[in-house]
Amino acid sequence: MSNKVAVFRRERFNAAHRLYNPRWDDAANFCVFGKCSYPHYHGHNYELEVRVVGEPDADTGFVIDMKVLSDLILEHVVARFDHKNLNLDTKEFKNLNPTSENIAVVIYNLLRPHIDNAYSLQVRLYETPRNFVEYPA
Repeated sequence: MSNKVAVFRRERFNAAHRLYNPRWDDAANFCVFGKCSYPHYHGHNYELEVRVVGEPDADTGFVIDMKVLSDLILEHVVARFDHKNLNLDTKEFKNLNPTSENIAVVIYNLLRPHIDNAYSLQVRLYETPRNFVEYPA
């Protein structure tokens, strides 16, 4: 039997974005994205939950040192996105619509290279207290 344990770390960042498809006119964007398509952007207080699953290390008892995990999230996610306009200020969303789904995939891809492949990784991103996404599903 496996002794796998899931550990979680929460961090927060604030960011603005606009949801729109540049190939569509304003009416089509509003029909699909509603107020989120307004051209002057809007913001969210995102809550990020990172889940790492693995067997605890025999020497430390840790799956992953939570300080290390926190530092990785702060360096590779929060420093990159906090208080930014995702559409204008980040290379990741220059040509990618910054939906919660796409933001979660980007965050996963930013963190995955820094976490041992022996461990599974999952990102849960709350855009609002009632709306959140997980990647991978």
